[in-house]
Amino acid sequence: MFKGVYTAIVTPFTDDNKIDEKTLRNLTDFQIEKGVQGIVPVGTTGESPTLDHEEHHRVIEIVIDQAKGRVPVIAGTGSNCTDEAIRLTEKAKQAGAAASLQVAPYYNKPTQEGFYRHFTAVADTVGLPVIVYNIPGRSGKNIENSTMLKLAEHKNIIAVKEASGNITQIMDLISKKPDSFTVLSGDDNLAFPILALGGKGVISVASNIVPDRMNEFVQSALEGNWDKARKMHYELLPLFRAIFIETNPIPIKASLAMKGMIKENFRLPMCRMSEEHRKALQKVLKELSIL
Repeated sequence: MFKGVYTAIVTPFTDDNKIDEKTLRNLTDFQIEKGVQGIVPVGTTGESPTLDHEEHHRVIEIVIDQAKGRVPVIAGTGSNCTDEAIRLTEKAKQAGAAASLQVAPYYNKPTQEGFYRHFTAVADTVGLPVIVYNIPGRSGKNIENSTMLKLAEHKNIIAVKEASGNITQIMDLISKKPDSFTVLSGDDNLAFPILALGGKGVISVASNIVPDRMNEFVQSALEGNWDKARKMHYELLPLFRAIFIETNPIPIKASLAMKGMIKENFRLPMCRMSEEHRKALQKVLKELSIL
């Protein structure tokens, strides 16, 4: 069972627009040293849409190599083409990934039956544990609970990263799912309520910059220390909001750059944030003693 904080790690770029391998290795070490339970490379936070397939696989290889088995690596290998998702997942399995994160196919907006066939095809063909990623705000369509519960019966489909924002849906899913299936929050903002409802952790953007505080927050909830978890939720809430003041991963990369941990480089269409938002983000970071 995947449980705790899993960092959706950024992909740092050099000034000449290449993967910054040295910085990525440093970020991986930083996450592990600060106590996260795992790392998730090349999700949307890792700017997967602008990495070619060779780069995509290289980022996964680097993180797995640097982690050296200290924590599991959940490789983002989803696609809106099932054959492509299978190929990416097979390569991640060969590299030593512990599981794959499979986003709901985007833009082509499958039917619920199409969702079911897509995820089961990946799970059947590759045999690597699959975490389904439900994020209708980006993919354009929600994976309904009736479909998710069918997927949860598959031996290789072990969890969902839930970022629908629909607490009613999430509550219903947790109440009906089998014990073998885990619900993880895909939204830092909703990690506390999802944990309170029976979720087991979060795939986090915020933990890129505050992995130790995110770990303390989530572990407090998992241990039943709800007063402490609630207090930390509200302390961190301004950060959760600020890192989505513009499209992710723009603010979190800006935050890391302000700390001197990465260069603030993006690949178009991602670009640097506005000065107005930068000042607002910097203010929150200072108030939370992150800067």
